[in-house]
Amino acid sequence: MRLATLAAALLTAAGAAQAGSLPPRGCDRAIPVTAAQQDQLLRFAAVVRDALTTSGAQAALISRSGTDLSRFGLRYSHAGIALADGLDTPWAVRQLYYACAEGAPRLFDQGLAGFVSGSDDASVGYVSLLLLPPEAAEPLAAATRDKPLALGLLNSRYSANAYPFSTSYQNCNQWVAELLAAASTGGRSREDGQAWLRAEGYAPEPVHASVWLLLAGHFVPWLHFDDHPAEALDAGQVQTSLPDGLEAFARQRWPAARHIELCHGPQGVVQREDGAPLAAGCVPQPGDRVTALN
Repeated sequence: MRLATLAAALLTAAGAAQAGSLPPRGCDRAIPVTAAQQDQLLRFAAVVRDALTTSGAQAALISRSGTDLSRFGLRYSHAGIALADGLDTPWAVRQLYYACAEGAPRLFDQGLAGFVSGSDDASVGYVSLLLLPPEAAEPLAAATRDKPLALGLLNSRYSANAYPFSTSYQNCNQWVAELLAAASTGGRSREDGQAWLRAEGYAPEPVHASVWLLLAGHFVPWLHFDDHPAEALDAGQVQTSLPDGLEAFARQRWPAARHIELCHGPQGVVQREDGAPLAAGCVPQPGDRVTALN
């Protein structure tokens, strides 16, 4: 396998984003979408919006699938905060993304239709919603709408595999983690947020990296390893913030949070609440709610 392909695999697994998950062939890669697929994505976004609206929640941690991450045992690569109000449209998503043309991270507000479309597979896609209880949703919504705070937590140096407990770099999911910390503590610095996250038990599962992937950090401008503990790298372990880790932490801290997972595929939209992960290929199982898209 070529070094560039290996680097792209880890980069994608780390949740890099150009308004979401960075395409593995580079920032300029376009994913062709047919008119029928675009119509399906719009209908899928409408079902996701309805699930959010009827939930009664003010804020949700929202994650989406991107490039196939099954080789890492991962489904989701990119997370943001969806708000019932306060952004341009109801349930828009505020998120960090890597602006390829500028070579810098930026905050970006995006409607649900755009958010769910940020996948390499226009035929099958997944969205995970963690609906936070009021005691968590209210401060998180306020922190997310507080643009000076949100921008103040943004690091000018981006790394797709940023270490969660270093301020040298930041990836899209790490910004969400630090915003959760700011909302919970009232702090306004990355250092304070990371200290709180560590004290509260935030510990993302490491991603295994081969020596070739580690070497790729010398060639890929948005992939860095100098912020990671040397002993972890020696063991081939790269710890970085990913949607699964964010959800696990939030569910541990707020047990009353509700989880809804949705996907779109050949049989329509499949929806499940507080259950096991949806099946691969978006195949409905007994008890799932299925909405036809035709």
